[in-house]
Amino acid sequence: MRLRKRAWRSYAQLRRRLLGIPQPGSVNFGDLRRIEPVGRHFGLDRALPGAERGLPVDRHYIERFLADQAGDIRGRVLEIGDDAYTRRYGGERLTQRDILNITPDNPQATIVADLVDAPQIADAIFDCVILTQTLHLIYDAQSAVRTLHRILKPDGVLLMTVPGITLVPTTSVWGHTWYWAFTELAVRRMLGEVFGAPQLEVDTYGNVLAAVAFLHGLAAGELAADELEATDPDYPLVITARARKGGAWS
Repeated sequence: MRLRKRAWRSYAQLRRRLLGIPQPGSVNFGDLRRIEPVGRHFGLDRALPGAERGLPVDRHYIERFLADQAGDIRGRVLEIGDDAYTRRYGGERLTQRDILNITPDNPQATIVADLVDAPQIADAIFDCVILTQTLHLIYDAQSAVRTLHRILKPDGVLLMTVPGITLVPTTSVWGHTWYWAFTELAVRRMLGEVFGAPQLEVDTYGNVLAAVAFLHGLAAGELAADELEATDPDYPLVITARARKGGAWS
């Protein structure tokens, strides 16, 4: 038994050396060996030369997802808070842009409603809904998903992103309604129960390095391209979903 344990320790040490994994007790945390994060503003305050502000790591993944699904952003499109992504990725495919806000203090909003219960929004009027980093702010998330399904036209598409691994900015304007962080399994079940599993595509973005950088408030530009693009489903920084409403106009 002792020989077996000794052999296992030797194997583990050799494996770590070959893979470049630090031996126990020898990890060099460098600038990240701190109990306070580098920043608490999602990397927005980490502007690289030539940029007005930093791009948050999660936004890098969100924008990659929307760019990949740009063909779905067409016709009448609803977005939350503003229509920046609608305009950026919809282009000439758009016929109408709508902005939803939960309170009437947003002058850009064309619809004031709570997605949990929004009878003022008619059924089946949107070709696409863009819902980025919003569902975690809604306590009754399942009711919001049912509303999103209801207001989409047949064959309409929901493009949704939610946080996985994240800091929780308790003192920010979102702090009082920041209820959830999600897993891929939770998103699949929540959307699948309403849209149906065959109508659903769910993916995760991120890896342990991207997660650490995001938690420390670093910007996406502070990581190399290959470091950002590596995906490890055990470290989901952002979870994305494309959900299509079944049926078609007769």
